[in-house]
Parts: sequence; C-alpha cells; structure tokens
Amino acid sequence: MAGAAVSQMDTRLDQRADGLELTILMPCLNEAETLATCVQKALGYLARSGIAGEVLIADNGSTDGSQAIARGLGARVIAVPEKGYGAALIAGIAGARGRYVIMGDSDDSYDFSALDPFVSKLRDGYDLVMGNRFKGGIAPGAMPPLHRYLGNPVLSTIGRVFFGGPIRDFHCGLRGFSRAAIASLDLRAPGMEFASEMVVKATMRGLRITEVPTTLSPDGRSRPPHLRSWRDGWRHLRFLLIFCPRWLFLYPGAVFFALGALGMAALLAGPVRLGGITLDVHSLLYASGAVVMGFQAMQFWVFARLYGGVTGLLPEPQRLSRALSHFGLEAGLVVAGVLLLLGLGLGFFTVAQWGTQDFGALTGSKVMRLAIASVTAMLLGLQFAFGAFFLALLGMMRPAPRS
Repeated sequence: MAGAAVSQMDTRLDQRADGLELTILMPCLNEAETLATCVQKALGYLARSGIAGEVLIADNGSTDGSQAIARGLGARVIAVPEKGYGAALIAGIAGARGRYVIMGDSDDSYDFSALDPFVSKLRDGYDLVMGNRFKGGIAPGAMPPLHRYLGNPVLSTIGRVFFGGPIRDFHCGLRGFSRAAIASLDLRAPGMEFASEMVVKATMRGLRITEVPTTLSPDGRSRPPHLRSWRDGWRHLRFLLIFCPRWLFLYPGAVFFALGALGMAALLAGPVRLGGITLDVHSLLYASGAVVMGFQAMQFWVFARLYGGVTGLLPEPQRLSRALSHFGLEAGLVVAGVLLLLGLGLGFFTVAQWGTQDFGALTGSKVMRLAIASVTAMLLGLQFAFGAFFLALLGMMRPAPRS
C-alpha cells in the first residue's frame, strides 16, 4: 500500500516536471545582501551548461525585499509561511519542477557556478549527492572552529556509526538529489536537523548515496547567521538518537543489565573483596537497580522499533517482528508469572527469616540480600507483564493485510 502511494506520488511529480532536468533550490530569510549573487551564479551555470532548469527561492518570510530581488533576476519564488530551515526546504522540494534538485544556502558560502560534479553523479543514477567541505576546502573564516573541529566531525561520526553509509560531512548545505526519491522519504523536520533527517532516511531506505568535494567560503552577510551552534547541534544529536533506538536504548540497556546481573550473582551469596575494596549489600542494591533499569531500557528499544515500524517513521523491523511472532501475550504472561512467584517466594522466605529474630531489629545482611532479590524479581515480572500487554496493543495497530 505504501509502495503504491509512493508510486502515485512519483507519477504526479513526473507530470509536473515540465521537461526541466534541474531545480537549483535556495532557502531564504532576509538574504538581500547575497541573494542576487547566488541567483546570478545559478542562472549562469544553467546557461553555460545547457541544462534545462530553474532557480527556485523558498522564501521563509523575508522582510528585506529578497523576493523582489529574486524575481527581478528571473528566479521563481514560493512563500513558505512555516518558519524553519527544514520547513522552507520541504516546501521548496514539493514545489520544484526539475527531475533533480540541488539545494544550497543563499548566503554566498557555496559556489552555485560549480555544480558539474553533482549533476554528473545524479545522471549516473545516484539518489543523493552530498558535498564534502572537508575534502573540497574550507576557506579561512568560513566555518567556526567549534563547528570545524568538534560539531561536524563528532555528529558526522555518530551518524556513520549509528546508520552506516559513506557520508563524512553530514551537514553540508550543498547537496543534490533525485526529487522523486527524496519526496518518498516523507521528510518532516522543520529546523536545522532537516540536514540530518535527509541523510539518515536516505541511508535507512537504501538509496544510492555518494559525496563530491565542494568548497565553503565565508558568507557575504553583515549580520550573524541563523544557525545557533549549541541549540542546533543538540537538535541534530537528538534526531540521531531518536532515529536509532538501538544506540539509545538497546546497547546501554544491555550493558546495564549484564553488569547488574553479574553483580547480583556475585553478591547474593555474601560480600566480595576486590583488592582493598569490599562490596557488600549496598553494592547489591545498586546492581539490582542496574538490572531493572537495563531491562526497562531494552524493553523501550523493542517498543520504539515496533512503533516506528507501525507508523512508518522507521523501517519495518523484520527480524524483531519474526522473533516476537513466536512469543505472544500468553507466553509473556507466563514468564511474568514465574518471576512474580519467585519474588513472592523469596519475600515469604525473607519474612520467615525475620521471624526467627522475633520480628525485631535485624542483624547481619542475609535478610537484606533476600529482600533485594525478591523486589528485583517482582519488578521484572511486572515489567514483563505490562510489556507483553503493550506489545499486544502495538500488534493490533498494524494495518490488516490486503487481500
């Protein structure tokens, strides 16, 4: 069903193409100082290369006359009421008439007269062609040191580790793509994290992606850029984490659970001495907390992957779905019941031990160890039961197969 919808979308896009091969798209918000230069370079490139194309300005509410400048030079302008870098580009992609789109900032930091590498790769069949400023060259003063040596390298590395793919400059603003392929990704991020969303979703959907060297020059504006380093950096990182629940929930949860389980196994029998340090009942309590927190985090991974698949936000988790198909609600409740009974049994035994001391002040740590084990088992049992019901609910949300 989703494939049919994408196919219909692609058909409508092709019907609107008007025979144009390329749209050069620029988001704009009060860029009167540099917009004319960018438009002239883009139009000059189209004329010189002989490519049938257009220059499209996605205006985000400029009040400095940017719209008139663009129209006066022969660019097409569409108004985008929703604020944000991503919102402007989403509207621009939807309104583009070319088969391919090359997008770039309208602050004269990218050279719209040197787009041949992008067009060549697009004609070779690549769906997304990213610029790489670190390979092409960053002019002095073009990128703040915080972005050049920390922000971009760290976020790009996280993106490659989380999602794979060849991209080493996740946030280059100059990139080309097949309009139909990118339209099928259902991009939604309205802010600067749109740059990450495009790369992440393209990678997850298996689109053909490559990079070409591109240069970055100091922008020509006299005002500060719209980008806010820490705010927008956090938004990129947040997006990467949300779209990779494996790294957000599964791996940390597995580490917590494994360390906690090892700690509990070692400490339930009695204190453990490591060098000059003695681990006793207090360490057992923290190990119990790690087991519970780790199990809960791993459950959240299962929930996030299945919900993402149901809503179409993430690719369908085929292997996880197959594994869970053999483990239904009833099986989950059986496991939960066993854990609860184990916890209750340990609890009764703990009370019995307390009774041997006439329910008075407890001495030693044996009873406390039993109490911790009892509470841990009951907590895991309840989590298992509630999780099984929630998984059953997610299963009911899946669309019925079409006959």
